[in-house]
Amino acid sequence: MDDTARINQVIATVRDMNRCWTQGWDEQAFGRYIHPDAVAISPTTPGRLEGRESYVGGWRGFVEAANIHEWNETDHRVRFFCRGTCAVVTYFFMIRFTMSGQEIAMRGRDMFTLVKQGGRWLVVADQFSPEPGPV
Repeated sequence: MDDTARINQVIATVRDMNRCWTQGWDEQAFGRYIHPDAVAISPTTPGRLEGRESYVGGWRGFVEAANIHEWNETDHRVRFFCRGTCAVVTYFFMIRFTMSGQEIAMRGRDMFTLVKQGGRWLVVADQFSPEPGPV
């Protein structure tokens, strides 16, 4: 498989996973994209989310508390490692949602690490942060 096809496959995986929480919560589908030993670090959760159950639970908590109005992701970059079995994906996002009666708009960046197992890409690590403002 050439790099263009592999890159498109990884980006499609991330976009499909994101649709599971941005266009209505589909917990079962979302969980299928997450490796059993996944880890995530987010700016709103102390420590780490470790394991699929904890990872999915963290997103469940967010989507149950928020009403998402808009989600956009752009400028995806994919790098392959470990003979093409590991991929690091970065992109920028914009999200607009209401939480506790307050509308919030945020720009940020995501970085995912995925591994290919059983012919599928699975998320093993996730870190996101708001885009830093002007200095």
